[in-house]
Amino acid sequence: MVNAQKGRFGFAVGVLCAAAFCLAAAGDQRAISAQDDGILVPHIEEPWWTVAGNPDLGKWTSERQQPVDFAIWPAADGTWQLWSCIRHTNCGGNTRLFYRWEGRKLTDPDWKPMGIAMTADQRYGEAPGGLQAPFVLRLDESYWMFYGNWHGICLARSRDGKQFDRVLDHKGSSQLFTEDSAEMRANTRDPMVLPIGDKLYCYYTAYPNQQGAVYCRVGTRLAKGDRLADWGPSKIVAFGGQAGSGPYSAECPFVAARFGWYYLFRTQRYGRNAQSLVYRSRSPLDFGVNDDRYLVASLAVAAPEIIHHDGQDYIAALLPSLKGIQIARLKWGPRQSTPKQ
Repeated sequence: MVNAQKGRFGFAVGVLCAAAFCLAAAGDQRAISAQDDGILVPHIEEPWWTVAGNPDLGKWTSERQQPVDFAIWPAADGTWQLWSCIRHTNCGGNTRLFYRWEGRKLTDPDWKPMGIAMTADQRYGEAPGGLQAPFVLRLDESYWMFYGNWHGICLARSRDGKQFDRVLDHKGSSQLFTEDSAEMRANTRDPMVLPIGDKLYCYYTAYPNQQGAVYCRVGTRLAKGDRLADWGPSKIVAFGGQAGSGPYSAECPFVAARFGWYYLFRTQRYGRNAQSLVYRSRSPLDFGVNDDRYLVASLAVAAPEIIHHDGQDYIAALLPSLKGIQIARLKWGPRQSTPKQ
């Protein structure tokens, strides 16, 4: 469960947990050419195995509920944790809450359901039923959970990787920043954080004017005390192109470094016709604005999260039925085609 803990936007950082940030990706490229151009892209090594299904939420269970955006990480005791946003529940408001599963091994199927992990709390500025898309990373001895509250990106902290406490600002809010304004709701959501050097890059999505884009803010770690000071201004790092510019055209951004490049995974569709496009760039702040020059693959998955464990890359994604979450091994190899929708 999650409790409130007074704090500041700054927090201690230290040794990066490699499992959270080694890049892997999954791919099912749709071909228009069979020529190998030397660009490395991800390939799913089937079969998939299902780790989480559609949970029993007690009084909040709904026939329409769906486990969607999620996070997977190893806790301090070595068990694997999975938190997913469950949408279309009977919890009220925007119908979303976080549910938790626990696995003994990453490669085990059917992880143990552990119950509701977190619900929105209006005392901390969170919209009722508005919890969205958790993302967890380990820095030094702490686990940091970034998540959406329907209006902005929030922060919680844990020592053991299981029990999280909200980190609140001087106003008692869990929110770090937002693209929303008093005049316009942009549904700022889906955070993912990548350390690069002495900085943290937080990627997320929002749709002001009903136009979805991938945004990034950079937090600087101060050398003295090794403490994160604050988040800088937002920058649009991906928008438009083949992925489109609708409100859901830039969901679930995931960025990681591989082979001297940065790869952005950007979801457009969930369900049976799932699609995530992959972009490759030398810069972590430019994956193309109305520009597909960085586009390298089209993946038949939704909300992918990349995990590196014991020398092996894995991808986790939503089941096509939207009734659970699955994992597969993956490898990297030359692409054999130019991607298209």
